[in-house]
Amino acid sequence: MTIYSLYIFDRHCDCVYYHDWHRTRPVRATPNDRPAVHRLSAPQGAQHARESIFSARSATTPIPPIAPSQAVGAGSNAGLPFDEEAKLVYGVVLSLRNMVKKLSGKDEAFTSYKTPQYRLHLYETLTGYKFVLLSDPFADSLRFVLRQLYTGPFIEFVVRNPLIEMDSRTQGIDNDQFRGAVDRHVRGLSIFA
Repeated sequence: MTIYSLYIFDRHCDCVYYHDWHRTRPVRATPNDRPAVHRLSAPQGAQHARESIFSARSATTPIPPIAPSQAVGAGSNAGLPFDEEAKLVYGVVLSLRNMVKKLSGKDEAFTSYKTPQYRLHLYETLTGYKFVLLSDPFADSLRFVLRQLYTGPFIEFVVRNPLIEMDSRTQGIDNDQFRGAVDRHVRGLSIFA
C-alpha cells in the first residue's frame, strides 16, 4: 500500500499546496499555477513508482522508467497540466460532498471514496481548508492522518507564521519547514511504501 499525493485547497477553491510521493511523470507547470504550490523536480525512485492516477494507463500496466532529461519540463511525457489536475480533484470532492449532503441530510459527511486505482480521503477544516489525500485503494481511512497534518505542521508552520498570507489569491503555501514536516510525517506512516 502507498500514498500518492496530497492537495490542500483554500476556501476560494484554489489549490494552495501540492506534494506527491510515488509518481513517474512530473507535474506539468502552466502559466496559471500559483507560485510555491508544488515543486517541479524529478521523482525519486521513478523505476518503482507509478503514474498519476489520472493517466490513461491501468494500475497493472508496467511503467518504463523515465530518463532524467524527460523528468523536467513540460514535454509530451508529462500528464495533465497541474491546474487541470487540481480542478479535477476539487470538482470530484465538491460534487461528491454535495451529493452526500443532499442524499443523507446533515447526519452524514463525505470523508472518502474508492476506485480500482486509488482512494481519496478528505478532511475539511472549519476555516474552509480541504485536505485531500490520494492513496492505494486498499488503504483504510486516512482521515486521521489529514487531521494530524492540519493540527500539527499546518497550524505550526502556516497559521502561526506571520510571513504567510493565509488568504492570498496569488500565492501558495511557500514554507520549506511545512513541506519538510509533511514529508517526514507521511514517510513515517506504516502505510507508506
